[in-house]
Amino acid sequence: MRSSALWRSLLGSVAVLLLLLSAACAGPAEEEGTDPATAPAKGDVTLVIGAYSVAKDAFAELLPMFQEKWKQETGQLVTFQESYEASGTQARSIVGGFEADVAVLAMETDLDKIEKAGMITHDWRDRAYGGMITRSIVVIGTRDGNPLGIRNWEDLTREGIKVLYPNPKTSGGAQWDINAIYGAGLRISEERTGQKDPEFAKQFLAEIHANVESLDKSGRASMAAFEYGVGDAIVTYENELIARINQGVAYDIVVPENTILIENPAAVIDANVDDHGSREVAEAFVAYLGSAEAQRVFTKHGFRPVNPEVTEEVKDQFIEPAGLFDIGYLGGWSKVREELYSKRGIWYQVLAGI
Repeated sequence: MRSSALWRSLLGSVAVLLLLLSAACAGPAEEEGTDPATAPAKGDVTLVIGAYSVAKDAFAELLPMFQEKWKQETGQLVTFQESYEASGTQARSIVGGFEADVAVLAMETDLDKIEKAGMITHDWRDRAYGGMITRSIVVIGTRDGNPLGIRNWEDLTREGIKVLYPNPKTSGGAQWDINAIYGAGLRISEERTGQKDPEFAKQFLAEIHANVESLDKSGRASMAAFEYGVGDAIVTYENELIARINQGVAYDIVVPENTILIENPAAVIDANVDDHGSREVAEAFVAYLGSAEAQRVFTKHGFRPVNPEVTEEVKDQFIEPAGLFDIGYLGGWSKVREELYSKRGIWYQVLAGI
């Protein structure tokens, strides 16, 4: 009995000694305010991106860049789940239950749909560059060498010219295209008579639409059809054509004298990031899209930058059309939605031939 007690005592002393040695080796406890770069890594996080189709190529490069940056700054690994659709389709999907943390869409009216559904609760325009991350203009793409001699919008009304643009019911890009053509009609009438003539602009749009070969679901689908040989000319984003030309595809870009400035927004979806616990990384990602580093990537893919530093760097790469106008020239998006795209709007009158 005495021997057993002695062994228990010795074993207890050894255990205490080991605990003391372990504490000494561990060093002092970590203090508050430790540098995040050396702090223990947080748990991994997933960021769900719902974007319009045209952004896909640029994001293939941008997402790994942000992933590396976030890892270096926080020690946390961010992985991405990505969805690319026509802008209007993507907005409806998010409202319908697709749990995107960040929406990157073709136009602000698609973000408005998400906001009106109560899913965006902050003022997304109260950010740098008014919440926009890229710019472009609407242009005309032709086959290599411009064999039909297309120089301006009027040429798309010529008999036998086959034109492509997507469906504005599903595609934000299509609405920009139609806004550009209708707005050009207003500019032409204003130059001739001194005032905007909506009836002339409607007829101008109708004459071009009469030559449209097909209405695809998205800008990307319309571009794919053009690549397969459908049509003589495509009305599209300038960046779409620049990206294809940079990849070695032979197209010509025709910049109309009168065309519209495109602005593309991004926003955090408050309802989803709070559910997912991803607000911090989502807000950092949206801010990153406006950084000079990210803007240079967008520019490489044909977009016009919103960042002033990068705008200055690339000012010689882009043509500035003499008659460039923005959505304000058409009265703003609220007026455009009502006058062009409501059930009795100008676009639907053109479709119905009335």
